[in-house]
Amino acid sequence: MNAALFQELIRKKPVILAPLEDVSDLVFRRLCRKYGATITVTEFVNVEGLLRGCRNAKRKIALAEDDQLTAIQIYGSDPTRLAEAARFAESAQPFYLDINCGCWVPKIAGRGAGAGWLRDPLAMVAMAKMVVESVSVPVTVKTRIGYGPESDMPIVDLARRLEDAGIQALTIHCRTAQMGHSGAADWSWALRAKEVVKIPVIVNGDVKVAEDAKRAIEMTGCEGVMVGRRAIEHPWIFREARALLDRNEAVAPPSHLERIALCREHLVANAEARGEPYGVRVTRRHLAGYLKGLPGAAILRQRLLVEDSLSTCLTILDEAETRLPHAVVANAAALTG
Repeated sequence: MNAALFQELIRKKPVILAPLEDVSDLVFRRLCRKYGATITVTEFVNVEGLLRGCRNAKRKIALAEDDQLTAIQIYGSDPTRLAEAARFAESAQPFYLDINCGCWVPKIAGRGAGAGWLRDPLAMVAMAKMVVESVSVPVTVKTRIGYGPESDMPIVDLARRLEDAGIQALTIHCRTAQMGHSGAADWSWALRAKEVVKIPVIVNGDVKVAEDAKRAIEMTGCEGVMVGRRAIEHPWIFREARALLDRNEAVAPPSHLERIALCREHLVANAEARGEPYGVRVTRRHLAGYLKGLPGAAILRQRLLVEDSLSTCLTILDEAETRLPHAVVANAAALTG
C-alpha cells in the first residue's frame, strides 16, 4: 500500500482501537470492528520475543483474513532489532506498522523501550528512520507528549522530526510518561503538533464517550481518535462515536439483552480461540463493563468471575436473561421480530 492511499484512508476521521496488552487480540479486534472501529491495532509485540520465535509473539502478529485494517505494534530499545523485527512483522501483511514510544510502565520504559525513547528524542527519530527504511509498508509512531516533567514537552519539535524521518502518521497520548494514566489528558498538545506537520495526527487519552471523540477532533483539527481503556468495558463506544461523527446522531446505549448477548459472544469466541479454562478467564476483565446497569449486576458478575466452565457461564447468563423485566424482553423481541 502506497503512502498516499494509506493517508487517504486514515484521514476519514477514524476511531481506532488502541494496542492493549492481553486485550486487543484477534477476538476483541473482531468485536470492536463489528461495532464500528475503523482501524484496530494488535497487542504490543516485544521485538526480542518475535525474533526468537516466541509463540506468544507469533500469535500476536498473526492476522486473519478479516484483519484487513489492523496494524501491528512493536516495541524494543535497540534500533537494529526494531528494524529487523519490523521486517519480520511486515510478512504478516498488516495495514501498517506502529512503533510503541508511549508505554510508561516502568519495566518497559525503564529499559529504554516504549516511552523510554522520549528521554532521547534525537535517538528516537534516528530509530524511527531506520525502521521506515527497513520496510515497504507505512510506519507510524504512538507516543506521549514527553517523558516528564510537564515543563519539558518535546512533542512539537519531535513531530516535525518524525515526519522528516518518514513516519506516515503520529498518535499522541496527551499525557507525559510520568503521569501514567493519572491526571487529565491535555489535547492542546495534539493541536500544537498538528499545526507543524502535514501527516495525520491521532488524538489519544480520555476519549471515553462519543462526545469526547467529536470534541477532540474539532478542538485539535486532528484526523481521528484512538480509544483504549474505555473499549475494554464498553466496545459500543465505536458505534456511538461513528454515529456522531458520520451523521451527527446520538444512538441509544446498549440494551440489557445486548449486554448479555455480548458476554455470551465474547466468552464463546475466546473459548474457541484459546480453549477452556483460559479462554473463559481472559474474558473476565470485560464482564463488569458489559453487565453495567443490569438488574443484579453485582451478584451476576461475582458468579461469573469464579467460573472456569463456558457452559456454566452461559447457563448463568441465560438465567439472568430470564430474570429481566418482562417488558424489556417483550420490547426486544418486537424489535427483532
